[in-house]
Amino acid sequence: MTTLISFLGKGRADRRTGYAMATYRFDAGFARGVPFFGMALHEYLQPDRLILVGTAGSMWDVFFEHEGADDDAVLRLMAAVEAGAVDAVVLDVPRRQLAERLGVPVDCLLIPYARDAAEQAGVLRGLAATVRVDEKLAIDVTHGFRHLPMLALVAARYLSRVVGVKIDDLYYGALEMTAGGETPVLRLGGLLAMLDWVDALSSYDKDGDYSVFAPLLTADGMDPGRAELLARTAFFERTGNPVRARETLNSVFSSVEAHAGPLGGLFSANLKERIGWFRRGKRDDWELALADAYGERGDYLRCVTYMYEAFITRACNERSDNPNDFQQRKDAYTHARGAKPMVARLEYLRNALAHGVRPRSEQTTKTLDDESSLRRELKSLRKTLFQP
Repeated sequence: MTTLISFLGKGRADRRTGYAMATYRFDAGFARGVPFFGMALHEYLQPDRLILVGTAGSMWDVFFEHEGADDDAVLRLMAAVEAGAVDAVVLDVPRRQLAERLGVPVDCLLIPYARDAAEQAGVLRGLAATVRVDEKLAIDVTHGFRHLPMLALVAARYLSRVVGVKIDDLYYGALEMTAGGETPVLRLGGLLAMLDWVDALSSYDKDGDYSVFAPLLTADGMDPGRAELLARTAFFERTGNPVRARETLNSVFSSVEAHAGPLGGLFSANLKERIGWFRRGKRDDWELALADAYGERGDYLRCVTYMYEAFITRACNERSDNPNDFQQRKDAYTHARGAKPMVARLEYLRNALAHGVRPRSEQTTKTLDDESSLRRELKSLRKTLFQP
């Protein structure tokens, strides 16, 4: 089900129609000359439902008069608009008349003026109460008050995340860009996609999961199979397999570098920086880089696990052992533990975090009582165990 949400403002460019007449060009085969952009958009999209959004002082009277409401309804609206007191009762008759003419349900949503945070939140609550789960929304921000397009962008995000609707697109009839007698119609849905990328970067910084980038890169034009490799990388990394993670990331990194999609290109430098750990030295360097990254995110279990594995891998390298052989890793750790007994503190810490049991070491117990103490301990262990 597709629903069109159209904001109604208080324009008076034309005494009879409220807004200036404009010929809106949607595509090569569709243009309409109307004063109210939302009605041309309604004809273009053919939605299943129309929601008109305005304040108690919006030009409901001019709009409904132009859309064929009867004289009595318009006169009542004129008085209400003049007093800034439009309510659901006075809107009911012209709303039903417009619904009958269009052949689809029409709702009129009265919103506050969004002058402060409380009123802005009220707009979002009103929209959330009007739309339904799984609806597909098209939002017209052409004629509302000038600050409403910004709020509409937030509303689109809010409704998709909290209510569960799908935002089809945001539309704006750009009267100020009129040329050759035609006004272009701008589709602003790309702004929502940009916010998806910002969210993905934030999400990755929080938990290190590359998979959030896969659908975004696919939508931006990357081959789905290549983009999915990022999700596979995340799986291997988060299941303690840095070798497979590096192999997979190495195979997709060139695609990330070469990707020229409009949004991927905008964020590519940030993305490459975040997944560049695999280019560092040997396996112990990769593991240590991952330990540092997870420590910064507060993912202490993965931080300690990767630091512990980095210590063992480095011990294998120093003995020319095979770091992929379980027994050789065990022997190398036993030997290195004698040379650097402080690693026992790292081992106790890893066991305590992994198993959720009281650690044998009193010092480890104190460390786990406070996050600041844990961070100091991790910093001390890293400096002591991995100094040149």
